[in-house]
Amino acid sequence: MSNRCSATSLRAIGANATLNRERQRSAGSAAPDSADPNPLCKPEGMGILTSDDGAIRTITIDRPEALNALTPALLSELADTLSNAATTDSVRVVVLTGTGRAFSAGVDLKALAAEPPEDGDVAGSLNNPARRACDLLSTMPKVTIAKVNGFCFTGALELALSCDLLVAAEEAKLGDTHAKWGLRPTWGMSARLMRAVGPVRARELSYTARTIGGREAFDLGIASHCVPLAELEEAVTELAAAIAENSPQSIAAYKDLYSAQQQRGLHDGLQYEYATMYPMGDAGGRLDTFGKS
Repeated sequence: MSNRCSATSLRAIGANATLNRERQRSAGSAAPDSADPNPLCKPEGMGILTSDDGAIRTITIDRPEALNALTPALLSELADTLSNAATTDSVRVVVLTGTGRAFSAGVDLKALAAEPPEDGDVAGSLNNPARRACDLLSTMPKVTIAKVNGFCFTGALELALSCDLLVAAEEAKLGDTHAKWGLRPTWGMSARLMRAVGPVRARELSYTARTIGGREAFDLGIASHCVPLAELEEAVTELAAAIAENSPQSIAAYKDLYSAQQQRGLHDGLQYEYATMYPMGDAGGRLDTFGKS
């Protein structure tokens, strides 16, 4: 396994200090230009943007002045936006990302101060919409892709891990920092991180709360792809387009089957695959085109 992007404990401390400085600097900065940089985007609410490109829907966390930090209201809006995407027939792929320097820096510290954690557990006003968003990302019958462009810490990493695929910029910074702040995971970190990297690696990442770069996230199996930030948009667009070309019924069946396999042993998983039926009305037309293109 490559160690090119591995961070020592000193570098991890430095990265967290950098993140804190970014938050402080951003909090005092002027509001971003009100002009919409993407005319295709339409606001879904406070801090969430959506745009459609054919069968691909991009959902963007848009609080760049706060490094896209997560609040109860934003998480509720995100969950509602994901629910809409899940039930929109024309959408086949959902891309989740953030504006500016961050995918998301995690839970907004002001939200934690307003409702202090109890025994390391954040309040229900955060837990409930966050869990709903994570569940939708992992269970909706569409492929979900996390496009990690920058900072992606703790609760934000739990959102990203809930997606089917994660594409990271080499410059991205990811980490599970629950232990650094005296918190415990309540949005699925212990279940999903372990399944992504294995139990030993998951323990090391959580116990040290260290920061890793995009390349190490790829090497560990967290990211399915890793490219320079300048190439991230193109890479995600190509990946999403390749998926969107395939049968949505097949994709929905695969998503359910892979989820079932993670929750069952080999024998039970095989029996589930053998016995579970899915509506697939487009097989005939797709097979008819075989050999004609």
